[in-house]
Amino acid sequence: MKKWLVVMVLGAAQFVMVLDGTVMNVSISTVVDDLDTTVAAMQAAITFYTLTMASVMLLGAKLGDILGRRRAFVIGSCVYALGSLITALSPNVVVLFLGWSVIEGLGAVLVIPAIAALAADNYSGRDRITAFAVIGAVSGAAVAAGPLIGGVVTTYASWRYVFVAEVVIMAAVVVFARRIADATPRQQIRIDLLSVLLSAAGLILVVFGMLQSKTWGWVAPLASPVIGGVEIAPLGISLTAWFVLVGAVLLYAFSRRQAWLVREGRPPLVHVDLFSITQLRSGLGVLGAQYAVTAGLFFMVPVYLQMTLGYNALETGIRIFPLSISLILFSVFGTRLSRAWSPRRVVRTGQVILVSSSVLLLTSVTPELRSGIFAVGMFLAGAALGLLASQIGNVTMSAVTEKETSEVGGLQGVFQNLGSSLGTALIGSILVGSLATSFAGGVADSSLPEEARALVSEATERGVAIVPTADVEEIAEAAGLSPADADALSEIYRESQLASLRVAFFGLVAISVFSLALSRGIPTAIAGRRDAGAPRKSRTNRT
Repeated sequence: MKKWLVVMVLGAAQFVMVLDGTVMNVSISTVVDDLDTTVAAMQAAITFYTLTMASVMLLGAKLGDILGRRRAFVIGSCVYALGSLITALSPNVVVLFLGWSVIEGLGAVLVIPAIAALAADNYSGRDRITAFAVIGAVSGAAVAAGPLIGGVVTTYASWRYVFVAEVVIMAAVVVFARRIADATPRQQIRIDLLSVLLSAAGLILVVFGMLQSKTWGWVAPLASPVIGGVEIAPLGISLTAWFVLVGAVLLYAFSRRQAWLVREGRPPLVHVDLFSITQLRSGLGVLGAQYAVTAGLFFMVPVYLQMTLGYNALETGIRIFPLSISLILFSVFGTRLSRAWSPRRVVRTGQVILVSSSVLLLTSVTPELRSGIFAVGMFLAGAALGLLASQIGNVTMSAVTEKETSEVGGLQGVFQNLGSSLGTALIGSILVGSLATSFAGGVADSSLPEEARALVSEATERGVAIVPTADVEEIAEAAGLSPADADALSEIYRESQLASLRVAFFGLVAISVFSLALSRGIPTAIAGRRDAGAPRKSRTNRT
């Protein structure tokens, strides 16, 4: 037990970091009511929680090298606990956004890279493989347990108590952190602020542009922001396209800046030549795709169950429970399986299962839940994510030397949270955009009177909000429609919501298929049989 105390402490911190990404999804409708906000605002909060982490994770990893990994871990844990406390006490969505999406995210950028680096510092050989597998399994357990925990707590108490519990857990983590060895000496390096700004701005612009595509449109402007009575759509192109383009240019400039710093003998924020390591590049790509699918799944399923079918938070958590169980079981099973199968075989098996589960979930989206198909789809999704979680941490960390573990820990955090941000933003935007198109087409083709169609068109001119289908009839009557027209409109909205969910689930299928191409560089050697997957030597030109 004493031997594994360190991984227990690191695992507890990892559990909280990942839990926050899924625990609130089943509480979306409750939080919307409590804080008098919208689903779109909650989507933004969920997206920016992970985006905050992704945008400054590399800085967090570098600060860990400067401050010392254990000290950075403790400071980050304290900041995270403060953010959790503010979130628990938030009176409105603005304060929730500040506490959850910003302060918690800033704390996490110190904690997450330190977790990976400290695990590498405290364990070696087979124990290190086990430690990374345990942390991966804990991440999977947090993803899985989040909806159930959120459902139970929200139904029988309040979603706020989840964040109170996080404060308590992080306090315990800080107390036991002194038992963690920090063998890596602190480095005296100067952080390049321009690199920080370029990477953060580039990531934020790309993800925010995608997030707003549901309102602004992708290329042709739909409803551009208005300043001084003028719609902002440069050259008649949506701001989404401009944001993504400018963000991509900034990220390219960031890459060039890192190469220039190395040539000048100055420490970069990240050594971009790490991406020349096939195993690392492949591991990070699979990790990003895995979290994109996870985030998209955990955004869409609650929307379907709560907004379309009218389930409460607990009922939603119960429907997601098969995923929770299988994710934990297959995280453990995947670790044992790695003694007989290569990492690539385990990963690709998980990816194929993930594609199959996405197709099953797509077929289950009907006016009445196909419980059997849905449960099997969720179970298979959990199995797939569990197999991936059992391998990827060790795949990425074993690709480099101990000297580079902190930097790679930061890259893991970037890809994990960037994947989550893109998953929520992209899938959410597809969902809302498809809903608007389908609803507008349904109303245009309906037998509603011309006056009613004109009223609906005016009300939805700047987009269609995701609301419970059960509330549409009441909203329509309040807007002036007759009871019969309101009932017809409610049915159109319900069908439109189902159609948009199918489109969004197809997006998950596409991402799952694409991730198969990313796994080509995963090692084919079985752990312990030969060292083909051993870390490559550190380059002598590192600063």
